[in-house]
Amino acid sequence: MRETEEPWKTEEFASHRGRPGAVLADGTEPKPVVFDIGSGTNMHETSDWWIYDGEGRAPYAPALRASCSCGWRGTTSHTIDWQEATGEGPDAYDTSGPHADWEQHITDVENRTVPIPEDVTDLLTQLRSRLDVLADDAPLAALRVLTVLEHPLAETAEAATFAAQADGQSWDAIATGLGLTAQDARTRLYRYARRP
Repeated sequence: MRETEEPWKTEEFASHRGRPGAVLADGTEPKPVVFDIGSGTNMHETSDWWIYDGEGRAPYAPALRASCSCGWRGTTSHTIDWQEATGEGPDAYDTSGPHADWEQHITDVENRTVPIPEDVTDLLTQLRSRLDVLADDAPLAALRVLTVLEHPLAETAEAATFAAQADGQSWDAIATGLGLTAQDARTRLYRYARRP
């Protein structure tokens, strides 16, 4: 499905891209709307919330709720002021209510993950800060550091992948611990285990 809205994202939890989603009067999500743009077999399909104004082929959605690519949906409906949405345009319309609900979902995801030890968090923060400065002041030095880190990071990823799988943990447990969907966890661990 091709969307035109820019999703809400976090750096750490790639499985969780959020967006405001339309909600019909009966509380269900509308099906995507397909537009024939006159270019042969290419059709444009979207479920962007602002399409569901009841005009044309789209049903009328009186409310928004937060939605996430992992399948999670917010439980709070936020009424759409269609006069304001139409007047200001969808990019200017206030979707802070659904966004706040999605941010709470991300907080819940993070709270279920395996915590990173505090000393490692401190080291990562220092390294990131130092690399940012190096990237501006001495970009080749920054690239050299990244090159030096590639091999030990790959080895550690491979060893941790095999250890996690040897522990007999389910994919759901691994996914929850990493803050990913089960499919994304499988993909990531497979990639880590297959690094050259």
